[in-house]
This record gives sequence, structure tokens and C-alpha cells, in this order.
Amino acid sequence: MDRPIGLGMPEVMVITPGRFEDAQQAVLAVRDQKVVVLQARLLEADVAQRAIDFVAGGVSAMDGQAERLDATTFLFTPAVVNLSHLS
Repeated sequence: MDRPIGLGMPEVMVITPGRFEDAQQAVLAVRDQKVVVLQARLLEADVAQRAIDFVAGGVSAMDGQAERLDATTFLFTPAVVNLSHLS
């Protein structure tokens, strides 16, 4: 049986918050089983750190995973996604 395109496939969202309050979108997306790339480059350094900490805490509470990609970009995954590294 053919599966419709997109059924059962993980969705990846790229979120670039313009203010701290926008970070909640990332937590809600991971709760909805989506993979999130959070780009905090538009935020002041202290606000970006608060936003990243907020999202990381929410994702951790759901047994998800977080991975730093660069200074302002992070990957957040729900528990159902296996995040692995290649050397």
C-alpha cells in the first residue's frame, strides 16, 4: 500500500524569533513532534541565551534532545527522533 506523501514523515521547522516570547513556538512545535532549528541571531545576546535556555528546558522536560549547531543556531528534537553524530 502506498503511503501519501508526508504521512509519518517528521516535519522540520526553522524558527527565527524576533523577541523572547517567540521562543515558545519552538517548545510547542517539539511537543507536536516536530524537529526545530532555532536561529537566535536576531536577538540580543542575553535575550538569545534566555530563549535558548527556555526552549532547552521545555524540550528536556519532554525527554527531547538539543544540539548546538553554531553560536546562535540550535537543533531541538522530540523524544521520538533519534539524533546521532558522525565523526
